[in-house]
Amino acid sequence: MSETAPLIGFIGLGTMGEPMALNLAQAGARLLVWNRSAAKAAALMAAGVELAAHAVDVFNRADLIILMLADDRAIDDILERGGPGFAARVSGRTVVHMGTTAPAYSLELETDIVAAGGRYVEAPVSGSRQPAQDGQLIALLAGDTQAVGRIRPWLAPMCRETIVCGAVPSALLMKLSINLFLISMLTGLAEAAHFAERHGIELTQLATVLNAGPMASNVLRVKAEKIAERDFSAHAAISNVLNNSHLIAEAARTAGIASPLLDVCHELYRETLALGHGAADIVAVLKAIEGRSATQRPAA
Repeated sequence: MSETAPLIGFIGLGTMGEPMALNLAQAGARLLVWNRSAAKAAALMAAGVELAAHAVDVFNRADLIILMLADDRAIDDILERGGPGFAARVSGRTVVHMGTTAPAYSLELETDIVAAGGRYVEAPVSGSRQPAQDGQLIALLAGDTQAVGRIRPWLAPMCRETIVCGAVPSALLMKLSINLFLISMLTGLAEAAHFAERHGIELTQLATVLNAGPMASNVLRVKAEKIAERDFSAHAAISNVLNNSHLIAEAARTAGIASPLLDVCHELYRETLALGHGAADIVAVLKAIEGRSATQRPAA
């Protein structure tokens, strides 16, 4: 990317946002970043990225702003949505929403931003912290064709692929569909590992067999190893998984769609959170399954 590249605003330097922004900066993008906790910008500042003193400075200086924020409340707060400063922040700017929120919220946000003279692109990503660090995320894009075309090249340092899904909120609906499959798959992996271990099967051997078979994948390899090693350090935390599960269930209920597998998984993740493992990785759902086994009696 050239030195004449436009200044890009990046707000939200959490588990995913920090490595995403760092990859963008290392590819030569001119970035102005902001985060509620300035300490989280340390790695970016070490790479020469400018840290804004206030969120409003990002909107004042950049006309392309990427938001990687936790939820709709954080987005509304940063945009001053519903307040007198909203139009000034978004008018003439392209706002790129890369987090995961309810599809209905995103559609309403697009309506408000366009009405205020701005442009909006929905761009949730599929992947966790490790793919974010490796620049191997998959971006799902939705919105106005011109706006999508403009921001797509800037996503390349963060994402190995960008897929246009159509109009808002099709990208978020795609993301929730993917997450439904991922949640049910990894919950099944945790239960299979628990079943195997209780029958004396070595979990490292289970991982070897799974990774040698037709279900092999990078996700399976990483998560099977984490379970075998009881490594619950978070790539995707239980609290985030539970939030995603809630978003999927909400979208399913709104559309009158049954989600039986998701409902079982949601309850297990609620139990895992209640056990105090909200900051642990998704595979820590194993704790809830083990807890249920502790109350079971063997058949006579």
